[in-house]
Formats: sequence, C-alpha cells, structure tokens
Amino acid sequence: MTTQTVTPDELKAMAGTKVGTSDWMTLDQQRINEFADCTEDHQFIHIDQEAAAKTPFGGTIAHGFLTLSMLVKLCESVSVYPEGLMMGVNYGLNKVRFLAPVPAGGRVRAHVELASVDQKDANRFLVQQNITVEIEGTDTPALYAEWINMFFIA
Repeated sequence: MTTQTVTPDELKAMAGTKVGTSDWMTLDQQRINEFADCTEDHQFIHIDQEAAAKTPFGGTIAHGFLTLSMLVKLCESVSVYPEGLMMGVNYGLNKVRFLAPVPAGGRVRAHVELASVDQKDANRFLVQQNITVEIEGTDTPALYAEWINMFFIA
C-alpha cells in the first residue's frame, strides 16, 4: 500500500472507509531497551529477560506506549493526505486500549480506517483514524487507538 494524496473533497468523502494495512514491523529487544532508556521506564517486564520469563508473559514485552508511539511509522505507508499538505500535527487521542502485550521480537502491523474528516476552515482538516495494531500469530490486537491529526494545507 502507498500513501494517497487526494483533493479535500475526496478526503471528506473517504470518511468511514478502510484505508489499508501497513507492512510488518519488528519490536525487538534493542528497540524496547532504547525506549526504556528514553522514557526512564525500566520495569523488569520490558528489560530483564530472566525475570520476565517467570511472569505470565514468558519473556520481555514491549511497552504499550512504545507500540502506540510506532503508529507514525506504521501508518506512514497507508495514510491519506489532502493535496497541498504543509504539515500534520498530533491533535490527540479519543481512545486508546492496550489489549495484548507484544513479546520482544514480535511483529506488528496497523489496520487503518479513516473514521472522520472535519474541515475546520479552508486550510485545516481535523482527521480521525481508527487504528488496530495486530500482533503476528495472535488473535487479540496489541492496541486500538482513535488517533486525531490536524492537517494544514497551503
């Protein structure tokens, strides 16, 4: 799947449609450790493989917020943007649920729905994407998020 650029009217008409599914991404132990260092969240279930092996998870897991923060990368290849896009900024999240842990070395991908498009004025669009992050080989998703962005066009 590739990024789509559409007219503002086409963007509005796409509200409520499934945009696509991203490529797989691996959340390996090195990335998990670096996220722990960056956020100073060194809980053992993320970084201590020996101790984490004794938990119900059976090994280390990615931080939920790491998985959430990867939405930008996961969704970049399956996003829809209005023509003349100058920039997009995070506006917020309506809902986030961490449904299943991603084991270290696990692969994830995003399923993207363009839930709503609200044209605020001639140059701004408030866009909500509903994202489900799938974990390879499991039935329960890693997370579900209603992610809102503000797009500014020229």
